[in-house]
Amino acid sequence: MEHHLAASAERADYLVELSNVVRQTSIGPRGPRSLRRLGLVLRALMELTGDPDVSVYLVADTSLLGGHREFGDPDEVRRLRRWVADGLVEEVGDADERILELARMTGTRVVTGDQYVDHRGEHPWIQGNTWQFLRPEPRPDQRVALVPMDMGVRTEAEISRRMELSALKKQGLLGPSRTPLTDVIMRAWSCPEPRCTLYDLHRGDRILLPRIRRGVPTCELHGVRLTDVGVRPAGAQLKVVIDGGCVARYTLDEGSEAYVGRLPGPEGIALHSLLSPEIAARVSRRHVAVSARGGTVLCRDVSSYGTRMRHAGRRGGPGPWEKLPPGADRPFRPGDEVELAPGVVLTRSGRRFPAELADAWRAEAARTPVPPTAAAPTRRV
Repeated sequence: MEHHLAASAERADYLVELSNVVRQTSIGPRGPRSLRRLGLVLRALMELTGDPDVSVYLVADTSLLGGHREFGDPDEVRRLRRWVADGLVEEVGDADERILELARMTGTRVVTGDQYVDHRGEHPWIQGNTWQFLRPEPRPDQRVALVPMDMGVRTEAEISRRMELSALKKQGLLGPSRTPLTDVIMRAWSCPEPRCTLYDLHRGDRILLPRIRRGVPTCELHGVRLTDVGVRPAGAQLKVVIDGGCVARYTLDEGSEAYVGRLPGPEGIALHSLLSPEIAARVSRRHVAVSARGGTVLCRDVSSYGTRMRHAGRRGGPGPWEKLPPGADRPFRPGDEVELAPGVVLTRSGRRFPAELADAWRAEAARTPVPPTAAAPTRRV
């Protein structure tokens, strides 16, 4: 296989996410990991291109060799280590990000089975892409076919959910069957190092989730055990979208309620400076009340003109508009939209309250079955 491996992405005909291919149990031999699956992909590329010398650039996560015991053949492990040492495999912490960076810069097609949903915020060019990604699929004759993937278009809320799940995985915060360790996630933590602010809710600008090492919440920087300091405070973000563009963002804290409207008062969210006179005349002074209670966000119509709402659809598109009954609290989830007037929409960002996160992660895990031959994830990273 070596003569097919390019030493740089610029010299390669295709990019291959090696970690994904080696772990794809639907092709090739049995077992969690096998380098023979790369051989099947290379044969498929030769058939696809008609080029017996087709070249590929391989990118792999460091975790691929980190789980060397899952290879059925020790010779494959030695061979893979030699490729890394010879510069024929680029070994990185996050192969997804590196593959996408190279694909964007070079325009080279990618062999992978990943939809990269959690990377679409940073790489919007993936949305709707129908030609650049090839998925290996088994053929009846035990060989492999490379099928173009329609990457589709995912909503902001769906992208955010997958980003959250990916972040948990990297921190070792997914337990068996991809369920989140909510007993860790919903707590606040502190590092015993006095100057460390990575987990400090009052001093830190960017509050991290703890990393689980050997079953223990651990500081990312200092490697010491973190101290549990209580329940993690909740927070949600609201966005005002006018004519399709986000013009303002606001933070809603647990236990608070805010009125949104033309001029709702000092404790509310005033929109008058963002609206044209014609549209402002169709928005009540207090149009909707948005509250955060018990880890969920609620919306209530208090207007004189009426309010419509639509929920984010499971398949990516929005659901139908429905008129909100006056005075009734309705759940307001990430991706939902509340229309105050034509072109004036209040929506939620993908950031969730801890209780919503737990529900979303459980739902995501239920929709993502673990392959029968895959080992259950562990907490050790």
